[in-house]
Amino acid sequence: MIRAIFLDLDGTVYRGSEACPDAADSIAEFIRRGFAVRYITNNSGARPESVRAKLVRMGVPSQPDWVVTSGMAAAKEIAHSFHKVGVVGNPGLMESMIEAGLTIVPYCDAEAVVVGLCFEFDFTILQEASDAIRNGAVFYATNLDKTYPYDGGRFAPGAGSLIAAVVAASGVDPIVVGKPQPTMAWQACDELGVEPREVLFVGDRIETDLDCALAAGCLPWLVLTGVSSEIPDGVLGSETLAGVLDYLENS
Repeated sequence: MIRAIFLDLDGTVYRGSEACPDAADSIAEFIRRGFAVRYITNNSGARPESVRAKLVRMGVPSQPDWVVTSGMAAAKEIAHSFHKVGVVGNPGLMESMIEAGLTIVPYCDAEAVVVGLCFEFDFTILQEASDAIRNGAVFYATNLDKTYPYDGGRFAPGAGSLIAAVVAASGVDPIVVGKPQPTMAWQACDELGVEPREVLFVGDRIETDLDCALAAGCLPWLVLTGVSSEIPDGVLGSETLAGVLDYLENS
């Protein structure tokens, strides 16, 4: 029995500054029917309160504790083993590290280096972060999404584009925390007290969202409001989130 619905954000709930078709009404109906909702995003720098505010402006129900970001997940993972971290990322990622009890230090003093989306990424950051990793700092990546959907049908460079540069410069492959790895889904399941098999996981990317769902043991569902343009044979999915409601009614 499905007890919770996990939703990707970019391309599933919204695209840029606009809600995806049927998203607001469908999510409101999920909640009305008693399903727990969590937003699972590879956006490493997203602040939960900012995500909630953005969703509410679009008419999409949300609370800050419904948001799970790859930055938050990475912070929890790093905090299990380390205290000092070097951060390549936007302020939201840094806040996630601090909230997890980690101390942000210069790359040369770091026990671990985490790389996410960073609008100030430059040659100096690349040099210092890769030096630290070559010298023994454990390399974490928030996610490997090379792009993310933006307004007007455009795509912007994602964290994966920056991580690829650090991999090339350091010669080290990272520990990846975000989708398609199952970490965020498992963390959300633990927080809700549900089993992965009781979760329907909705996303617009087969190689990240659906692969994450499968790795975690959740039921994957593909929507065509973002990157994917067709539903392959053998894959559960629908044009919009409204199709999820139809499935839940008939399952």
